[in-house]
Amino acid sequence: MTPLKFARTPVLDVAYAEIGPASGRPVVLLHGYPYDVHSYVEVAPRLAGLGFRTIVPHLRGHGATRFLDGETPRSGQQAALGADVLDLLDALDISDAVLAGYDWGGRAACVVAALWPERVTGLVSVNGYLIQDIAAAGRPIRPDLEAGFWYFYYFLTERGRAGLTAHRREIAEVIWRRNSPAWDFDQETLDRAAEAFANPDYVDVVLHSYRHRLGHVPGDPRYEELERALALRPSIRVPTVSLEGEADGNFPVSVDVPDTDVFTGPRRHERVPRAGHNLPQEAPEAFARAVLSVADLSDSQ
Repeated sequence: MTPLKFARTPVLDVAYAEIGPASGRPVVLLHGYPYDVHSYVEVAPRLAGLGFRTIVPHLRGHGATRFLDGETPRSGQQAALGADVLDLLDALDISDAVLAGYDWGGRAACVVAALWPERVTGLVSVNGYLIQDIAAAGRPIRPDLEAGFWYFYYFLTERGRAGLTAHRREIAEVIWRRNSPAWDFDQETLDRAAEAFANPDYVDVVLHSYRHRLGHVPGDPRYEELERALALRPSIRVPTVSLEGEADGNFPVSVDVPDTDVFTGPRRHERVPRAGHNLPQEAPEAFARAVLSVADLSDSQ
Protein backbone atom coordinates (compact mmCIF):
# COMPACT_ATOMS: atom_id res chain seq x y z
CA MET A 1 0.00 0.00 0.00
CA THR A 2 2.95 2.32 -0.64
CA PRO A 3 4.09 4.72 -1.92
CA LEU A 4 1.21 6.99 -1.02
CA LYS A 5 -0.12 9.69 -3.29
CA PHE A 6 -1.98 12.82 -2.20
CA ALA A 7 -5.08 14.58 -3.54
CA ARG A 8 -6.16 18.00 -2.32
CA THR A 9 -9.91 18.44 -1.86
CA PRO A 10 -11.80 21.44 -0.43
CA VAL A 11 -11.40 20.03 3.09
CA LEU A 12 -8.60 17.46 3.12
CA ASP A 13 -5.24 16.47 1.76
CA VAL A 14 -6.19 12.84 1.14
CA ALA A 15 -3.49 10.19 1.30
CA TYR A 16 -4.20 7.20 -0.91
CA ALA A 17 -2.56 4.18 -2.46
CA GLU A 18 -3.07 3.57 -6.16
CA ILE A 19 -2.15 0.55 -8.23
CA GLY A 20 -3.20 -0.75 -11.60
CA PRO A 21 -3.33 0.93 -15.00
CA ALA A 22 -4.20 4.64 -15.00
CA SER A 23 -6.54 3.96 -17.92
CA GLY A 24 -8.35 1.15 -16.09
CA ARG A 25 -11.85 1.17 -14.72
CA PRO A 26 -11.71 3.07 -11.40
CA VAL A 27 -12.56 1.29 -8.17
CA VAL A 28 -12.29 3.00 -4.79
CA LEU A 29 -11.82 0.70 -1.78
CA LEU A 30 -12.88 2.24 1.54
CA HIS A 31 -11.79 0.99 4.96
CA GLY A 32 -13.63 1.04 8.26
CA TYR A 33 -12.97 1.83 11.92
CA PRO A 34 -10.73 0.81 13.62
CA TYR A 35 -8.85 -0.35 10.53
CA ASP A 36 -6.81 1.17 7.71
CA VAL A 37 -5.93 0.78 4.04
CA HIS A 38 -4.26 -2.58 4.73
CA SER A 39 -7.70 -4.15 4.87
CA TYR A 40 -7.19 -4.23 1.08
CA VAL A 41 -3.59 -5.40 1.00
CA GLU A 42 -4.63 -8.56 -0.88
CA VAL A 43 -7.74 -7.27 -2.65
CA ALA A 44 -6.08 -4.30 -4.34
CA PRO A 45 -3.38 -6.28 -6.22
CA ARG A 46 -5.99 -8.77 -7.40
CA LEU A 47 -8.10 -6.01 -8.90
CA ALA A 48 -5.12 -4.14 -10.32
CA GLY A 49 -3.99 -7.35 -12.02
CA LEU A 50 -7.41 -7.55 -13.68
CA GLY A 51 -7.03 -4.07 -15.12
CA PHE A 52 -8.79 -1.91 -12.53
CA ARG A 53 -7.39 1.46 -11.51
CA THR A 54 -7.48 0.66 -7.81
CA ILE A 55 -7.55 3.55 -5.31
CA VAL A 56 -7.41 3.00 -1.55
CA PRO A 57 -7.66 6.22 0.52
CA HIS A 58 -7.06 6.78 4.20
CA LEU A 59 -10.31 8.15 5.61
CA ARG A 60 -10.32 11.46 7.46
CA GLY A 61 -8.55 11.14 10.79
CA HIS A 62 -6.50 8.15 9.61
CA GLY A 63 -3.01 7.64 8.28
CA ALA A 64 -1.44 10.53 6.38
CA THR A 65 -4.75 12.20 5.44
CA ARG A 66 -4.86 15.71 6.91
CA PHE A 67 -7.31 18.59 7.25
CA LEU A 68 -6.27 21.70 5.36
CA ASP A 69 -7.61 24.15 7.93
CA GLY A 70 -7.07 23.94 11.66
CA GLU A 71 -10.49 25.53 12.21
CA THR A 72 -12.44 22.86 10.31
CA PRO A 73 -14.59 20.78 12.69
CA ARG A 74 -13.13 17.28 13.04
CA SER A 75 -16.40 15.65 12.11
CA GLY A 76 -16.79 11.91 11.66
CA GLN A 77 -20.47 12.05 10.65
CA GLN A 78 -21.72 9.96 7.75
CA ALA A 79 -22.34 12.93 5.44
CA ALA A 80 -18.75 14.07 5.87
CA LEU A 81 -17.41 10.62 5.00
CA GLY A 82 -19.56 10.49 1.88
CA ALA A 83 -18.66 14.01 0.82
CA ASP A 84 -14.97 13.15 1.20
CA VAL A 85 -15.35 10.32 -1.33
CA LEU A 86 -17.15 12.58 -3.79
CA ASP A 87 -14.46 15.24 -3.34
CA LEU A 88 -11.75 12.66 -3.96
CA LEU A 89 -13.39 11.59 -7.23
CA ASP A 90 -13.48 15.24 -8.27
CA ALA A 91 -9.85 15.84 -7.29
CA LEU A 92 -8.74 12.82 -9.32
CA ASP A 93 -10.96 13.84 -12.27
CA ILE A 94 -12.88 10.55 -12.09
CA SER A 95 -16.38 10.90 -13.50
CA ASP A 96 -17.66 7.65 -12.01
CA ALA A 97 -16.30 4.59 -10.23
CA VAL A 98 -17.13 1.36 -8.49
CA LEU A 99 -17.22 2.04 -4.74
CA ALA A 100 -16.56 -0.83 -2.33
CA GLY A 101 -16.29 -0.82 1.43
CA TYR A 102 -17.25 -2.05 4.87
CA ASP A 103 -18.06 -0.34 8.17
CA TRP A 104 -17.28 3.42 7.88
CA GLY A 105 -16.08 2.90 4.32
CA GLY A 106 -19.19 0.99 3.33
CA ARG A 107 -21.30 3.77 4.83
CA ALA A 108 -19.42 6.41 2.83
CA ALA A 109 -19.94 4.34 -0.32
CA CYS A 110 -23.67 3.97 0.40
CA VAL A 111 -24.01 7.72 0.96
CA VAL A 112 -22.47 8.52 -2.42
CA ALA A 113 -24.47 5.80 -4.17
CA ALA A 114 -27.72 7.12 -2.69
CA LEU A 115 -27.16 10.85 -3.17
CA TRP A 116 -24.99 10.95 -6.31
CA PRO A 117 -25.84 7.76 -8.22
CA GLU A 118 -24.49 9.21 -11.47
CA ARG A 119 -20.98 8.99 -9.95
CA VAL A 120 -21.25 5.31 -9.00
CA THR A 121 -21.15 2.54 -11.60
CA GLY A 122 -21.45 -0.15 -8.93
CA LEU A 123 -21.50 -0.62 -5.15
CA VAL A 124 -20.08 -3.36 -2.94
CA SER A 125 -21.23 -2.98 0.66
CA VAL A 126 -20.55 -5.32 3.55
CA ASN A 127 -23.63 -5.62 5.83
CA GLY A 128 -25.90 -4.02 3.28
CA TYR A 129 -27.49 -0.58 3.67
CA LEU A 130 -25.29 1.34 6.08
CA ILE A 131 -26.82 4.81 6.04
CA GLN A 132 -27.60 5.61 9.65
CA ASP A 133 -31.11 6.31 10.87
CA ILE A 134 -30.07 8.86 13.46
CA ALA A 135 -33.66 9.66 14.39
CA ALA A 136 -33.98 6.07 15.63
CA ALA A 137 -30.65 6.08 17.50
CA GLY A 138 -32.39 5.70 20.86
CA ARG A 139 -34.05 2.44 19.86
CA PRO A 140 -32.34 -0.46 21.70
CA ILE A 141 -31.20 -3.67 20.07
CA ARG A 142 -30.67 -7.13 21.58
CA PRO A 143 -28.59 -6.89 24.78
CA ASP A 144 -25.92 -9.31 23.52
CA LEU A 145 -25.44 -7.13 20.45
CA GLU A 146 -25.46 -3.94 22.52
CA ALA A 147 -22.58 -5.45 24.50
CA GLY A 148 -20.51 -5.67 21.33
CA PHE A 149 -21.01 -1.95 20.76
CA TRP A 150 -19.69 -0.98 24.18
CA TYR A 151 -17.34 1.56 22.63
CA PHE A 152 -20.28 3.58 21.23
CA TYR A 153 -21.20 4.50 24.80
CA TYR A 154 -17.63 4.68 26.10
CA PHE A 155 -16.88 7.30 23.46
CA LEU A 156 -19.74 9.48 24.71
CA THR A 157 -17.70 10.18 27.85
CA GLU A 158 -14.55 12.13 28.57
CA ARG A 159 -13.20 8.96 30.15
CA GLY A 160 -13.63 7.42 26.69
CA ARG A 161 -11.71 10.31 25.13
CA ALA A 162 -8.84 9.75 27.55
CA GLY A 163 -8.97 6.00 26.96
CA LEU A 164 -8.91 6.27 23.18
CA THR A 165 -6.10 8.82 23.33
CA ALA A 166 -3.97 6.54 25.50
CA HIS A 167 -4.96 3.12 24.11
CA ARG A 168 -5.69 3.42 20.39
CA ARG A 169 -4.10 0.10 19.47
CA GLU A 170 -5.48 -1.79 22.46
CA ILE A 171 -9.05 -0.61 21.89
CA ALA A 172 -8.74 -1.64 18.25
CA GLU A 173 -7.61 -5.12 19.27
CA VAL A 174 -10.62 -5.59 21.56
CA ILE A 175 -12.97 -4.49 18.77
CA TRP A 176 -11.22 -6.67 16.17
CA ARG A 177 -11.57 -9.78 18.31
CA ARG A 178 -15.27 -9.16 18.92
CA ASN A 179 -15.96 -8.20 15.29
CA SER A 180 -14.10 -11.18 13.83
CA PRO A 181 -13.87 -14.05 16.32
CA ALA A 182 -12.67 -16.49 13.64
CA TRP A 183 -9.92 -14.20 12.28
CA ASP A 184 -6.51 -15.36 13.53
CA PHE A 185 -4.62 -12.12 12.93
CA ASP A 186 -1.10 -11.68 14.26
CA GLN A 187 0.32 -8.77 16.21
CA GLU A 188 2.26 -7.48 13.20
CA THR A 189 -1.00 -7.09 11.30
CA LEU A 190 -2.50 -5.10 14.17
CA ASP A 191 0.66 -3.01 14.56
CA ARG A 192 0.63 -2.13 10.86
CA ALA A 193 -2.97 -0.91 11.03
CA ALA A 194 -2.35 0.93 14.30
CA GLU A 195 0.18 3.20 12.60
CA ALA A 196 -2.81 4.89 10.94
CA PHE A 197 -4.26 5.73 14.37
CA ALA A 198 -1.37 8.11 15.12
CA ASN A 199 -3.08 10.75 12.98
CA PRO A 200 -3.47 13.93 15.09
CA ASP A 201 -7.19 14.11 14.31
CA TYR A 202 -7.96 10.44 14.94
CA VAL A 203 -9.45 10.81 18.41
CA ASP A 204 -11.62 13.82 17.56
CA VAL A 205 -12.96 12.29 14.35
CA VAL A 206 -13.74 8.93 15.98
CA LEU A 207 -15.44 10.48 19.00
CA HIS A 208 -17.52 12.79 16.85
CA SER A 209 -18.60 9.91 14.63
CA TYR A 210 -20.12 7.94 17.50
CA ARG A 211 -21.46 10.93 19.40
CA HIS A 212 -23.18 12.24 16.29
CA ARG A 213 -24.71 8.91 15.25
CA LEU A 214 -26.26 8.57 18.71
CA GLY A 215 -27.65 12.10 18.54
CA HIS A 216 -25.45 13.56 21.30
CA VAL A 217 -23.65 16.27 19.30
CA PRO A 218 -24.51 18.37 16.23
CA GLY A 219 -22.84 17.84 12.91
CA ASP A 220 -20.61 20.16 10.94
CA PRO A 221 -22.97 22.82 9.48
CA ARG A 222 -21.48 22.37 6.01
CA TYR A 223 -23.07 18.89 5.87
CA GLU A 224 -26.47 19.83 7.31
CA GLU A 225 -28.29 19.64 3.96
CA LEU A 226 -26.75 16.24 3.22
CA GLU A 227 -27.75 14.91 6.63
CA ARG A 228 -31.33 16.02 6.02
CA ALA A 229 -31.31 14.08 2.76
CA LEU A 230 -29.88 11.00 4.51
CA ALA A 231 -32.53 11.21 7.22
CA LEU A 232 -35.08 10.35 4.54
CA ARG A 233 -33.42 6.94 4.11
CA PRO A 234 -32.81 7.39 0.38
CA SER A 235 -32.91 4.30 -1.79
CA ILE A 236 -29.89 2.97 -3.67
CA ARG A 237 -30.59 2.16 -7.28
CA VAL A 238 -27.07 1.58 -8.62
CA PRO A 239 -25.99 -2.03 -9.30
CA THR A 240 -25.04 -3.52 -5.93
CA VAL A 241 -23.43 -6.59 -4.43
CA SER A 242 -24.02 -6.79 -0.68
CA LEU A 243 -22.00 -9.17 1.47
CA GLU A 244 -22.39 -10.70 4.91
CA GLY A 245 -19.67 -12.51 6.79
CA GLU A 246 -21.04 -15.62 8.47
CA ALA A 247 -18.55 -15.17 11.34
CA ASP A 248 -19.25 -11.49 12.03
CA GLY A 249 -19.38 -11.16 15.81
CA ASN A 250 -21.63 -8.10 15.87
CA PHE A 251 -23.85 -8.53 12.81
CA PRO A 252 -25.69 -11.86 12.79
CA VAL A 253 -26.37 -13.28 9.34
CA SER A 254 -29.82 -12.33 8.06
CA VAL A 255 -32.40 -15.05 7.62
CA ASP A 256 -33.68 -13.38 4.47
CA VAL A 257 -32.00 -10.99 2.06
CA PRO A 258 -31.81 -7.73 4.05
CA ASP A 259 -32.76 -4.20 3.03
CA THR A 260 -34.86 -5.13 0.02
CA ASP A 261 -36.90 -1.95 0.48
CA VAL A 262 -33.94 0.40 0.02
CA PHE A 263 -31.92 -1.39 -2.67
CA THR A 264 -34.11 -0.74 -5.70
CA GLY A 265 -31.66 -1.47 -8.52
CA PRO A 266 -29.98 -4.68 -9.70
CA ARG A 267 -28.58 -6.48 -6.68
CA ARG A 268 -26.91 -9.69 -5.58
CA HIS A 269 -26.54 -10.69 -1.95
CA GLU A 270 -23.88 -13.14 -0.82
CA ARG A 271 -22.93 -14.76 2.47
CA VAL A 272 -19.23 -15.42 2.99
CA PRO A 273 -18.29 -18.41 5.20
CA ARG A 274 -15.81 -17.91 8.04
CA ALA A 275 -15.49 -14.16 7.37
CA GLY A 276 -16.01 -11.54 10.04
CA HIS A 277 -16.53 -7.80 9.96
CA ASN A 278 -13.25 -6.90 8.23
CA LEU A 279 -14.35 -8.98 5.27
CA PRO A 280 -11.91 -7.77 2.58
CA GLN A 281 -8.90 -8.68 4.71
CA GLU A 282 -10.38 -11.94 5.99
CA ALA A 283 -11.80 -13.11 2.67
CA PRO A 284 -9.99 -11.15 -0.06
CA GLU A 285 -10.91 -13.50 -2.88
CA ALA A 286 -14.62 -13.21 -2.07
CA PHE A 287 -14.41 -9.43 -1.86
CA ALA A 288 -12.52 -9.14 -5.15
CA ARG A 289 -15.09 -11.41 -6.80
CA ALA A 290 -17.84 -9.11 -5.54
CA VAL A 291 -16.17 -6.14 -7.24
CA LEU A 292 -15.95 -8.11 -10.49
CA SER A 293 -19.56 -9.20 -10.08
CA VAL A 294 -20.88 -5.66 -9.58
CA ALA A 295 -18.85 -4.48 -12.56
CA ASP A 296 -20.58 -7.18 -14.62
CA LEU A 297 -23.97 -6.09 -13.25
CA SER A 298 -23.20 -2.53 -14.29
CA ASP A 299 -22.10 -3.56 -17.76
CA SER A 300 -25.31 -5.52 -18.28
CA GLN A 301 -27.47 -2.41 -17.72
